[in-house]
Amino acid sequence: MNTRKTSTIVFMSLGVVVIIIGIFFGLPAFNRYQALLNAKNELAAQQYLKQVAIATAEAKNESAKYEAQAEVTRAEGVAKANAIIGNSLKGNEAYLRYLWINNMKDQAKEVIYVPTEAGIPILEAGKR
Repeated sequence: MNTRKTSTIVFMSLGVVVIIIGIFFGLPAFNRYQALLNAKNELAAQQYLKQVAIATAEAKNESAKYEAQAEVTRAEGVAKANAIIGNSLKGNEAYLRYLWINNMKDQAKEVIYVPTEAGIPILEAGKR
């Protein structure tokens, strides 16, 4: 029985030594493996952030193009409207005077400048 007890002790001692050697050599290897996994995860995260930044920039660029196109369309509409209004007011001096007089009644100013036939206003005539 003594040999059986001795072989058990040797086997257990050998197991402890193997575990210690495994820890001694395995732990640094595991740490390197874990560092490698962390680096790969960080790289993947940075690549994802780069893709998000590129997609955001592309979306802003496309949006700016559409906004510029809308602004051009709006300016063309304003130009056409101005041309229509300008053409309709040519030779229509009576209507322009009517609009000018109509606007004067809405203003709460005390001094009114009235244009004369020569286009020179009478400045504050009869001022007290």
